[in-house]
Amino acid sequence: MNLINRPRRLRSSQSIRDLVRETNLSAADFVKPLFVVQGENVREEIPSMPGNYHLSLDQLLKEVEGLIDLGIRAVILFGLPEYKDEEGSSAWQQDGIVQEAVRSLKNKFPELLVITDLCLCQYTDHGHCGILEAGKIKNDATLSRLAKIAVSHAEAGTDMIAPSDMMDGRVAKIRRALDQNGYTEVGIMAYSAKYHSAFYGPFRDAAHSAPGEGDRSSYQMDAANSDEALREMKLDIEEGADIIMIKPALSYLDIIQKASLNFKLPIAAYNVSGEYAMVKAAAEKGWIDEKSVALEILTSIKRAGANIIITYWADSAARWLND
Repeated sequence: MNLINRPRRLRSSQSIRDLVRETNLSAADFVKPLFVVQGENVREEIPSMPGNYHLSLDQLLKEVEGLIDLGIRAVILFGLPEYKDEEGSSAWQQDGIVQEAVRSLKNKFPELLVITDLCLCQYTDHGHCGILEAGKIKNDATLSRLAKIAVSHAEAGTDMIAPSDMMDGRVAKIRRALDQNGYTEVGIMAYSAKYHSAFYGPFRDAAHSAPGEGDRSSYQMDAANSDEALREMKLDIEEGADIIMIKPALSYLDIIQKASLNFKLPIAAYNVSGEYAMVKAAAEKGWIDEKSVALEILTSIKRAGANIIITYWADSAARWLND
């Protein structure tokens, strides 16, 4: 007697589908990106990223209180400074916007995991992620500035530094600076495979961080390369990274999977602004259902091997999952 294989038995009801599901999302998987600005009572929606805002410190505290109520326990901070200069000096000031935000958050929500993005692009008047000389980014000159920023964030009380600049050797430089200043408990979530991507456009509007001239192809990764990503991740691990990150997520699911198969560290993936904005735009047109598409995207990122998902849908997804 020839038996028919019937995988549909395990799809026949919602109860059994829930029981055998291989990949499960929860609010605990998510990190919410937040954009912090100077001032009071500022809550300005970012036009290209509906549902995300520029927040002053008082509004930041209210926003985070709502996130915690939803079960989200981690945020990553991006600051918009009051001034910019050639070397990005506002990034490491004690009274800088990110430093003030960290202190405020840790004072009110001590159990919240506060991650601080570390880069110069928002703080330099030329918009590049490093020191610019004669049209070229000076790698080693940039490292000392990154270390100063890292220490200033640690002094403010951050739990984890997330260097996003893609300079060679920056993880080792930051780890050494943190340790030498007594911040051995502060972790590093390295943007290890950060690709030169067209999906960053809305973020650059939100963070006011677009480069004035040229692009970032000389330091961010070529979208065509995957073996190079493994080399970058291996180097960051050897230099002291606690978590490695792939950015963007959706077009680089193969890179997330390769990372999960090759390394035993926690893996983060950044579901970036362009991925978010194109779904929002299509949903506003009535062409797709935002909730269904967003949860499918987030599930695919986790299924590929990400332990941590940085996403602008964090609060919405938490609500959908709770419902």
